[in-house]
Amino acid sequence: MAAGTAVHNGSLGEEIVRRINELAAISEEGDKLTRIYLTGELRKAADLILSWMRDAGMSARLDAIGNVCGRYEGERPGAPCLMLGSHYDTVRDAGKWDGPLGVITAIACVADLNRRGKRLPFAIEIVGFADEEGVRFASTLLGSRAVAGTFDESVLNTRDSDGVAMRDALVQFGLDPDHIGAAARARRELLAYLELHIEQGPVLETQNLPVGVVTAIAGATRLAARLTGMAGHAGTVPMALRRDALAGAAECIGAIEQFCRTDEGGLVGTVGYIQARPGATNVIPGEVSFTIDMRAPTDMHRKRAVADVVRQIEAIAKRRQLTLQLDVTHENRTAPCAPWLKEQIAQAIKAEGFSVFELPSGAGHDGMAMIDIADVGMIFVRCRGGISHHPDEHVELADADAGARVLLGLIENFGRGKGKSAPHVTG
Repeated sequence: MAAGTAVHNGSLGEEIVRRINELAAISEEGDKLTRIYLTGELRKAADLILSWMRDAGMSARLDAIGNVCGRYEGERPGAPCLMLGSHYDTVRDAGKWDGPLGVITAIACVADLNRRGKRLPFAIEIVGFADEEGVRFASTLLGSRAVAGTFDESVLNTRDSDGVAMRDALVQFGLDPDHIGAAARARRELLAYLELHIEQGPVLETQNLPVGVVTAIAGATRLAARLTGMAGHAGTVPMALRRDALAGAAECIGAIEQFCRTDEGGLVGTVGYIQARPGATNVIPGEVSFTIDMRAPTDMHRKRAVADVVRQIEAIAKRRQLTLQLDVTHENRTAPCAPWLKEQIAQAIKAEGFSVFELPSGAGHDGMAMIDIADVGMIFVRCRGGISHHPDEHVELADADAGARVLLGLIENFGRGKGKSAPHVTG
């Protein structure tokens, strides 16, 4: 296959790893990787990525929300595009592969096409989304929602931990918050949206495979729970008379774990935060707050599971004579990957000699926003130990190269009669 040969002759994996390391050096913390939305570090990263896009033969710009956008014209200027993307912001004390691997691999593929003087029957656009993680303003997918035309302008009034409003941060970054709508794209402009990303889990490693086909990006429901009982002296209140909020929370957490462990449909549940008050060694906890995060491959499955868990928590609170407050704080629907794109990804994987393996994404991705204006497909790349959002996050050079070969093959053969819903692309 021409695409595979081109990569093998000059490993794109080496170029990708070099640029991953170069980008990771841009951080607000010298000993940790932290690159947050609308900071000076994000601007330095944007400028670097823009330079790589231009070196790859693309026109490149920063859009109204801070996304880095590159375009490689097709055989006919102004044609609809195949959009490739991921994010270039990070969590705090992050790994260097989550997000940037997709952006950098896409640029490497376009650079390979440009070196060979190859133009396609469609344009290729690459978007490095400026805020997927939602660390600074506690609202995720800001960059991709702006591109999809679903950006909620009320978020502009949100303030970060230092009291800076997003509106003011955009101005400081050199952007105009009143023109965010200019970042929006129309469905007719896109043939599809594709994202290459590290798996962020251990499944591909368990299967001994470098790449996989994503079936869907799991939806998520997050709840904030508060149980209120009665604080009291640890030595004087008999066990039978206690209304211990922490003991009640512990039973709830155990019930959530047991419920999800016995589910065979890919349901996962996490209690990631808990706080007990008054928080003294010799005082029975009178109030406990904790969070619940539940995800599943389908919306129906997740919603039923959430309802079942809520009923169990309510029963525990009633039996223990605890007052329960339970609020939904976040809900994202499942984003299924388009069957015709899954088929094309599978064909590209087969062409490189790998077995095709399908798996869902439990983590959220920009495709969850982009599905509003385009069919979505995703390629997962194996990461060591399934570790992500951690400095130990790692992708082997051979796997980075495998991902690039698959993506390049997919691009070069895109839309050629594979799947009933595939766009009619000639050439």
